[in-house]
Amino acid sequence: MDAVTAGRMQPVSTLLGPGDDAAVVRTSDGRVVSTVDMAVEGVHFRTDWSEGEQIGRRAALAAMADVAAMGARPTALLVALGAPPQTPVSLVRQIGDGLHAAAAEAGAGVVGGDLTSALAISIAVTVLGDLDGREPVLRSGAKPGDLIAVCGRIGWAAAGFTVLSRGFRSPAQAVAAFRVPEPPLAAGPVAAAAGATAMVDVSDGLLADLGHIAAASGVSMSVLTAALQVPPRLAEVASALGKDPMSWLLTGGEDHALAATFPSGTEPPEGWTPIGTVGPAPGQSEPAVTVDGAEYEGPAGWDHFPRAGE
Repeated sequence: MDAVTAGRMQPVSTLLGPGDDAAVVRTSDGRVVSTVDMAVEGVHFRTDWSEGEQIGRRAALAAMADVAAMGARPTALLVALGAPPQTPVSLVRQIGDGLHAAAAEAGAGVVGGDLTSALAISIAVTVLGDLDGREPVLRSGAKPGDLIAVCGRIGWAAAGFTVLSRGFRSPAQAVAAFRVPEPPLAAGPVAAAAGATAMVDVSDGLLADLGHIAAASGVSMSVLTAALQVPPRLAEVASALGKDPMSWLLTGGEDHALAATFPSGTEPPEGWTPIGTVGPAPGQSEPAVTVDGAEYEGPAGWDHFPRAGE
C-alpha cells in the first residue's frame, strides 16, 4: 500500500495519516458523514479504455459525490485496492496518483487503506465528510410543490460509454466524460445552505435516482424535457451513433451530477437548473416519476441487480 500512500501531502483535517493501523481525522462538526463506493474492472472501467490515473480519479470522484449529495464536504478517503498478482506496479501507482489528485482538489486526503490480491482490479473507496454545522440533506425530505433542479453535466458519460463500446476513441469530449466524471462537489454544501429539502447523486440515471427520492419521500416527481437542454456537441454524437440524446440525459449514469429539491417559491443556487416539480404521492398504478406528464418508456437507468425476466 506504500506505493499508493507513501509521501503524500495531507490536509489539515488529517491528524495522523498512513503508517499506523488506523488514521486519525479531525471532525470539527462532531458528526461524520461516511460512504463507501466500489469500482470493479470490467463493470465500471476497463484498463484498455482508461489510464490508471483516470481510473483512480473516477473511483475517488464517484465516492465523494455521495458525500456531496448529503450536503457535506469530503475530508478523508480510505482505499481498499484488490488486483491480480501480475498487475504492473506502475498501474497501481497511477491509480494512486489519480486517487490522491482528486482527493486533494476536493480538499481531502487519502489517509490509509488496504491492498490485496484479487481476480480483477477492484477499488473500494470509503469517504468521510464534514457537515460544517448543517443538517444532512436526506432523500426523504421532498414535499409536494418543491422544485426539482440539477447541477452538473448529465448524459455525457453515457455517450462516452456508447462511443467506446463501438470501438471508437473519439469524440474526445464524450470519451473523457466517461473516463473521468466532473461531479459538482462544492454544489452539495451550497444547496444544503440554500435550503435543499432532498438531494441525490445521479449515478444510475436521472430518472432512476429521482425515483429514489420519490420513494423515500412518498411523493411523485414530474420532469419536463423542455427544461433539459441537449448540448449541440452531444446531439452531434447521438446523431452519428443513431441514438436519442434525450435518453442519455434522462437515463444515462456515471456523470455524478447532483439532483435536489428546493422549497416552492425559492430560487435554486447559481449553477442549478430547474427541471420539474414534486407532486403528491402517486396512486397505486401511477408511476412515481413522469416525463412530460407520462410514464417513461424503457429503463429509467442502471439496475445493479435486475430480476429474472426483466
